[in-house]
Amino acid sequence: MTLTPTPPSCAERVAAAYRRITETDRPEIWISLREQADVRAEAHALDARVAAGEELPLAGTLLAVKDNIDVAGLPTTAACPAYAYTPGVSAPAVLRLMAAGAIVLGKTNMDQFATGLVGTRSPHGPVRNALRPEKISGGSSSGSAVAVALGITDIALGTDTAGSGRVPAALNGIVGIKPTLGLVPTTGVVPAARSYDAVTVFARTLTEAQRALARMTGPDDADPRGRTWPDDVRLSAPPHPRVALPRDEDLAPLSAQARAAFHEAVEQLEHAGAETAVIDVSPLLAAAKLLYDGALVAERYAAVGDFIADAPSAADSSVGAIILAAASLPAHALVDDLERLDGYRATARGVLSGFDALLLPTTTEHPDIAAVQADPIALNARLGTYTNFVNLLDLAAVAVPAGEADGSPFGVSVITRAFEDQAAIDIAALLTAEQAPVPYPGNGVDLAVFGAHLRGQPLNHQLTDAGARYRGEIRTAPVYRLTALDTVPPKPGLLRVSPPDGAEITGERWTLSPSALGHFLAALPAPLYLGRVELTDGMWVVGFHTDPASSEAGTDITVHGSWPAYLATLADG
Repeated sequence: MTLTPTPPSCAERVAAAYRRITETDRPEIWISLREQADVRAEAHALDARVAAGEELPLAGTLLAVKDNIDVAGLPTTAACPAYAYTPGVSAPAVLRLMAAGAIVLGKTNMDQFATGLVGTRSPHGPVRNALRPEKISGGSSSGSAVAVALGITDIALGTDTAGSGRVPAALNGIVGIKPTLGLVPTTGVVPAARSYDAVTVFARTLTEAQRALARMTGPDDADPRGRTWPDDVRLSAPPHPRVALPRDEDLAPLSAQARAAFHEAVEQLEHAGAETAVIDVSPLLAAAKLLYDGALVAERYAAVGDFIADAPSAADSSVGAIILAAASLPAHALVDDLERLDGYRATARGVLSGFDALLLPTTTEHPDIAAVQADPIALNARLGTYTNFVNLLDLAAVAVPAGEADGSPFGVSVITRAFEDQAAIDIAALLTAEQAPVPYPGNGVDLAVFGAHLRGQPLNHQLTDAGARYRGEIRTAPVYRLTALDTVPPKPGLLRVSPPDGAEITGERWTLSPSALGHFLAALPAPLYLGRVELTDGMWVVGFHTDPASSEAGTDITVHGSWPAYLATLADG
């Protein structure tokens, strides 16, 4: 008999994390690290709550928070000590994770004011790469990414305006999810460019990242840019997703090994069932230049420009130069660039039409810290080649590891339209060989199907076309009969009967959006209708039923236990 090991307690996990902090000896990760005694006391309290029966799905999950995100009682500095303030309330993203049992260890180092993709623009020193200490960690969410990559914390929060939640993930060999703008509140976050800021999550696995992100997501009354899932949100990528790929010339910034690693990722997607086609992504890459080379950089001045103008010596030289240069931009230039951005968004819709996602390298290269310090602007700009456009064009992205190139981790990003985050996660999962069964959007409705909508049956495409998600096989309570109805095409009908006359019927559970369920209801042909179906585990879900008269007129096939089993007998006969 194999015994399942007891998972470590919250207190044991905290003790292990502080041992790991000592072992790794990376003090530059942290701007403020909580006292171990305080964190252990919090962990013991969580253990007591779990022992008392409280449901805490993230109990003991260790969390690092980028230092531009508020944690009550810890200073928020955005890597600028002169800017520091101590919030009395944590940001909603942090509060929601803590409410589920996560434990904050501290605040992490970053490129100052979230301006940079390198992880070197900080008075606390460069954050060294987790695997190659002479190399950059990537930024601006540098400390958060390295804390996860070194196994100190399970998850970490970052922010992402131009790629700060994705570039560090790629360079440290971990997962970074940048959700659709507005899904995770930015309340309690020091803005970089408020219109394009997102709170992101790092983890070592896609499943961990999605689980945390789901907890963080949801409207906040104090966030004027908050958004909610649309009623027709897709809850799954299709079985054979269509993935757009860049042209060879779009990959010109990559080394030969990086191009080879990218093509290996493409082959892995194709082997897993994805259909791919090459498109011209140059309009997207052109849009990316608006973020720093155009007037949109005025958003960065609006965020912290007055502070830097009053205290220029407090700012990193590169950060200060970028932000203060925006002070003289005329208003009409911003209007012009916003109009250009609208045009790029329309172009992007056309470029991505007919595809479920776009696959790109996450970044271009992995420079040494010394090289970035010698050329801080140009190298930083190149790193954002494949990331800068994503938030500008209102897209979602998932960054995952994809092997190695030139001795460093290599990563790719799956990019989708706004609110199609789950499709990005599902396609990324084809590369990580994992899949969380519960969809990220939390507004789905379960539907039980027993006939032509089952997998492998002729109408299953109606579910997959609507973005429905397969959740597994189900069996009804033993109070139903199954009938082959007298319809064209043939389909079964499910009828509830008294217990002695019923049997368990096998079907499938799918989760779909409320809008998709409404379309199913509106198009449902007689004699079928939607009603509640009781399952063997006592749960009730919406499912297809038929009326007694139509059931009586059909052929009773209950003995077969399922529609496919009945069809098999017809084929055998």
